[in-house]
Amino acid sequence: MAEAKLFELNNGTMRVIVSNYGCTITSVFVPDKHGKLADVVLGFDTIEPYQLLSGYVQKGAAPYFGCIVGRVANRIRDGKFTLNGVEHSLPINKPPNSLHGGNKGYDKVIWEVAEYKQGDTPSITFKYRSHDKEEGYPGDVSFTATYTLTSKTTMRLDMEGVPENKATPISLAQHTYWNLAGHESGTVLDHTIQIWADHITPVDQYTVPTGEIVPVKGTPFDFTTANKIGSRINEVGLGYDHNYVIDCREEKSGLKHAAKLKDPASSRTLDLWTNAPGMQFYTANYVNGVVGKGGAVYGKQSAACLETQGFPNAINQPNFPSVVVQPGEKYNHSMLFEFSTE
Repeated sequence: MAEAKLFELNNGTMRVIVSNYGCTITSVFVPDKHGKLADVVLGFDTIEPYQLLSGYVQKGAAPYFGCIVGRVANRIRDGKFTLNGVEHSLPINKPPNSLHGGNKGYDKVIWEVAEYKQGDTPSITFKYRSHDKEEGYPGDVSFTATYTLTSKTTMRLDMEGVPENKATPISLAQHTYWNLAGHESGTVLDHTIQIWADHITPVDQYTVPTGEIVPVKGTPFDFTTANKIGSRINEVGLGYDHNYVIDCREEKSGLKHAAKLKDPASSRTLDLWTNAPGMQFYTANYVNGVVGKGGAVYGKQSAACLETQGFPNAINQPNFPSVVVQPGEKYNHSMLFEFSTE
């Protein structure tokens, strides 16, 4: 049995620590306007708490810090879908729905290290072969995930999946919790965010999209221009936990601009680019007193997740972009995390 380990990517300016357990990002150190480094992601000092937290997942309490979730990220209504005339049943790990791949999604498995390179553009590639009927999903699929520091303050993630013998839904998401003031700095309500999306997919009481696609204009969901996360958060229930339709015309390396997150105090800024159709903007509404790195206590809204993805429950919504991948076809999902001090 492979062992869960931590690996460092360091280009002299930024430093990232990742694990082969769930392809989890445990730390990202980036400079502020004075060059001072801070760790800007929530997490733990060692791997063990990630593994212990996995034990809580059936209660829906695991925060999914830093990991890659799949085979299908987000919620599938009632844990059921029909594909090519066959009904598939998934674990109901967030009643009444299936969440983030089930009881033991890809965040809770040890991936194999396929390649690990140091140097100016350090990178690590993880691979995992998911078998037919794993957590109820059809067909064997070979996955890879590569983290690369492509420039001094830029990290890229490339995720690929190839179904070997059956059509299957695939929608991976990277679930890092960002706090650009530093992981131990309290809430992100003073961070500003801009999201390149004119529409969201509204949800029912169980956070599953209703199937509608509605404009954000004139609502608390409108971040088409930069605004404080906390400015209207009290108008949206527990906080933001919604899929935004990324319809930006601005591109870089074939990826669309999805979001810009900024901490005004340190000037640390994260620009996110992706080729995915949606992005879950989640404000850590369910994080409550988790003791993390260095004994820091993470409370509600102590971070923002920017999870680019296929639309939630797309497998059951014919009007959403399809997440079904055919045997021999390739699922490709890339994210570019560009840090700066604006």
